Amino acid sequence: MTKKQVTIYTDGACSGNPGPGGFAAILKYGEHEKVVSGGESNTTNNRMELLGVITALELLKESCDVTVTSDSKYVVDAMTQGWAERWKKNNWMRTKNEPAKNPELWQRLLDLCQKHTVKFVWVKGHASNVMNNRCDAIAVAESNKFKQ
Repeated sequence: MTKKQVTIYTDGACSGNPGPGGFAAILKYGEHEKVVSGGESNTTNNRMELLGVITALELLKESCDVTVTSDSKYVVDAMTQGWAERWKKNNWMRTKNEPAKNPELWQRLLDLCQKHTVKFVWVKGHASNVMNNRCDAIAVAESNKFKQ
């Protein structure tokens, strides 16, 4: 049985770092599209980038072949170059003296990548990718909900 092919576009935004933040993801399967978004009052851009991917993957009810498109080098490089796996193997340490940030989110993402076959693709932000730009606008709007 072939798995469903799902495409996820995602972005995170933060006003200040830390500060109010938002994330968005657009999931596409065939003709179907679902938008998911959220945010936090005091967070970082990297946390929002991670939560966009995690929240989207958590919506999938069965194992799928997924392409995640993101403008976050932090997320894409950590997953494609094996950094996240290495941090986990080293007790969530980036280096001998530097702990990895957001280990609980990385663990959730790594677990989801065990359930699904996930390919990560980087795109330049604020450029010509229409779906990335849509995600950015939604993420910024979510972030703005938390501004005082």
